[in-house]
Amino acid sequence: MNIVIIILASIAILIAILLILALFGKKEYTIEREIVIHKSKGEVFNYVKYLKNQDYYSKWVMTDPQMKKDFKGTDGTAGFIFAWDSKDKNAGKGEQEIKKVAEGERIDMEIRFERPFKNVSDTYMSTGNVGPNQTKVKWVFGSKLKYPMNLMLLFMNFDKLLGRDMETSLATLKGILEK
Repeated sequence: MNIVIIILASIAILIAILLILALFGKKEYTIEREIVIHKSKGEVFNYVKYLKNQDYYSKWVMTDPQMKKDFKGTDGTAGFIFAWDSKDKNAGKGEQEIKKVAEGERIDMEIRFERPFKNVSDTYMSTGNVGPNQTKVKWVFGSKLKYPMNLMLLFMNFDKLLGRDMETSLATLKGILEK
């Protein structure tokens, strides 16, 4: 009986330590990736500002070709919403809304996840001239995790995990636009 009490007490102490770490741990993260595309800034921006084009380059959107998609508003303008629902746990369910468009420069979006867990993230894509017919596309994704979910930030490398998918998506975007 003593061994059971020792094991249970050890588990309780471990859980308490983890919850205390989460209480004082970081609660937000930002991931940033960029790529240079050999096309004019106008051409590149006019492609990325339309969320429906993510069907062709976003690794996350392409995860499940059978996902249900719904669109509200005018694509490429503030207020446009792209909603998705997938049985694939890697795609989940949620919606992405264009919050602000600085024409030719930047598009700001909010992503509201329902599944696999509820969360809200902010993301933007910006374009900048690098040279004649060379455009740098910068993609920034940031989010906050509420306590105790922020405990995941101690054990998971979100920069590596999500950054790899962003890099794949940007490389696909580059391939499409440079054809």
